Amino acid sequence: MPKLSQRITGLNGGGSDGWDVFYRARAMVEAGEDVVELTIGEHDIRTDPAILNAMYDSAVGGHTGYASVPGVGALRDEIAARITAQSGVPTERKNVMVTPGGQAALFSAHMAVCGSGDPAAFIDPYYATYPGVVRSVGAIPRPVPTRSRFGFLPQKDALQTACRGAASLMINTPNNPTGAVYPKATLEEIAAVVEAEDMWLISDEVYDTQVWEGTHLSPRALPGMQDRTLVVGSMSKSHAMTGSRIGWIVGPEDAITALIDLATNTTYGVPGYIQDAALFALRAGAEIEDRVAAPFLRRRNMARQILQDQTIVRSIPAQGAMYVMLDVRETGLSGEAFANALLDSHRIAVMPGESFGQSAEGHIRVAMTVADDRFETALRTICTFAAGLAKAA
Repeated sequence: MPKLSQRITGLNGGGSDGWDVFYRARAMVEAGEDVVELTIGEHDIRTDPAILNAMYDSAVGGHTGYASVPGVGALRDEIAARITAQSGVPTERKNVMVTPGGQAALFSAHMAVCGSGDPAAFIDPYYATYPGVVRSVGAIPRPVPTRSRFGFLPQKDALQTACRGAASLMINTPNNPTGAVYPKATLEEIAAVVEAEDMWLISDEVYDTQVWEGTHLSPRALPGMQDRTLVVGSMSKSHAMTGSRIGWIVGPEDAITALIDLATNTTYGVPGYIQDAALFALRAGAEIEDRVAAPFLRRRNMARQILQDQTIVRSIPAQGAMYVMLDVRETGLSGEAFANALLDSHRIAVMPGESFGQSAEGHIRVAMTVADDRFETALRTICTFAAGLAKAA
């Protein structure tokens, strides 16, 4: 049998893809076991029926053929207006390309700005697919280490070291997995390094509607950054449309023109009826977005109260997104060992911090994606379990 390419076989760098505990939990569920799944960022509510009705009406109405590869014009205009309103940066249709979800946008952005063998930097901890995305375009992953005691915010010296000679830097705020919302001062340090190194900034902003503390600032709005920033957005988290696979890239016109050429040779666009549903959802305004976000703010506040009542598990301030990052190093276990032991003993599934990089070693990420009562019980169980391990250590 002929060999597969090194590019495809090396996506995980010779190691795990980081989803081992998740796969174990799903196998248990398929076997009929009751598992509290606090792993992936999947809403416990479904897509709003009004959005689905818009999708249905569009499909029945005939928008089932090839759609415009860059995206339906009306949707690109709506995204541009949304970005303009949020960031203050004038944005037009020519600055927008619609993609099959945020993940495809991350891949496309790196394909556009990274050559084979180029270093591509990203903040550690990172969303689990980031290194694979970099490797998939032939670039070399270069994590920027951060520290738990600084809220996992990148420090300037680490940024300067990791970005030296790199083609791009990818950031994510509000952040998955840490919940950090980057303050303006941090973003200004990032912008200064990016400009000094004459590199691209890829800004993953898919959680921009889930901000609990502080203010979301798109780095594209900072002086000098509009022409060197690609912004990735998505309907997945803001509108509970994870399965619809619709997102976008916003950037300079020349970059978008090149990205349209890439889409023509890869995805060939997004189904028109899904785009029409996204257009309907965006035009519906903040009401749907607020309703989707509300459970995560409520559960974040619940988590903060629960965690204040104990001393073993330390919480990283959850300023945004749908996760709580917990430091479990007092137990003497790694995040991976803790997550596996928790799954075995209590049928509660969480993600090990190590799935998101070396900087998150000894941590776990808890997705706030089950009903309030079930979430509260699970989190109290996690704290009790950790206390028992710490006492025995």
